[in-house]
Amino acid sequence: MLPDYPFARPPASGETFEVAPGILWLRMPLPFALDHINLWLLADGDGWAIVDTGFALPAVQECWRQVLDRLTARPRGATITRILVTHFHPDHLGLAAWLQDQTGAPLCMTLGEYLTGHAVWHEVGGHGNDPMLRQFRAHGLDEERCAALDRRRGGYNRGVPSIPTNYLRIFQGDRLPIGKHHWQVRVGYGHSPEHAALYCEELGVLISGDMLLPKISTNISVFAVTPLADSLADYLASIDSYRRLPAGTLVLPSHGLPFHGIEARVDALHAHHEERLRLLEDECSAPRCAADLLLTLFPRDLDAHQTMFAMGEAIAHLNRLERAGRLQRSVNGNGLIRFVRAPDPTSRLVGRADAR
Repeated sequence: MLPDYPFARPPASGETFEVAPGILWLRMPLPFALDHINLWLLADGDGWAIVDTGFALPAVQECWRQVLDRLTARPRGATITRILVTHFHPDHLGLAAWLQDQTGAPLCMTLGEYLTGHAVWHEVGGHGNDPMLRQFRAHGLDEERCAALDRRRGGYNRGVPSIPTNYLRIFQGDRLPIGKHHWQVRVGYGHSPEHAALYCEELGVLISGDMLLPKISTNISVFAVTPLADSLADYLASIDSYRRLPAGTLVLPSHGLPFHGIEARVDALHAHHEERLRLLEDECSAPRCAADLLLTLFPRDLDAHQTMFAMGEAIAHLNRLERAGRLQRSVNGNGLIRFVRAPDPTSRLVGRADAR
């Protein structure tokens, strides 16, 4: 089943659109090249559950005020029953504390996402700008681009001005009763520590967050706190689990348009990443750093924000090739990390044998 898009255009900022019974679609602006995020409202008894909150911008707060004011006029009322956040990234968690102040609703997240959000916010436990810059320098990023990244210090806190200091923990496999339906928590890996997608069998709907996007590929990065992580294998194993969902499942992604066609999209993402792995493998006939390979993966000018994601993604692909026996890692006396093609690759697999 090829992907198809049942809704031709998104709702305007501050507007809502019903994509399935009791599910409202909102779209909010982002201050990046990727200029939007999709958010969702789920009918929940006499009120609504929010799924993801948007980046902390005055324009997004104004959109939320319009939405909440409009919900007041509905027979169901404007009560917000809970705030479900798929993961800790600022476009998803950014306004959770503000919405909690506005509505009194509890925050619901997985443990890994909640604690990582706090660690990044406070720059503790191997998280933050300094560990990131040390990692990128070790992978060959030049001082000019490192300085540009350093000037962005505090970017996460600007997108997430505060994080609630209490929450309701959700777990893999939980069946959350929301209104008339149950939503299964499906934890995925590779994009963030414990990303929570939500699946409703009765409605045939998957709220995929950032795990499955219709057009662009999800950023898969390796972070300083887990420098040897095989994030790409974790991600591919996670999206493979979606193949077991019915073919007609409506996917509600965080970016792009809702779509049908999970199997085709998962196949396309596998092919996309294998093509990138082969490109990198070919480029590493001589030793290469991750920074040397940015133009191979991203043949365009990158701003500092994009460079951060591009470096993380390059390292993730190189770690996957090393784990698969297709590249070998070396570290020189200055701590510079390079990769070179293995003389006799032992495997060309891109997935994990121990798929989650």
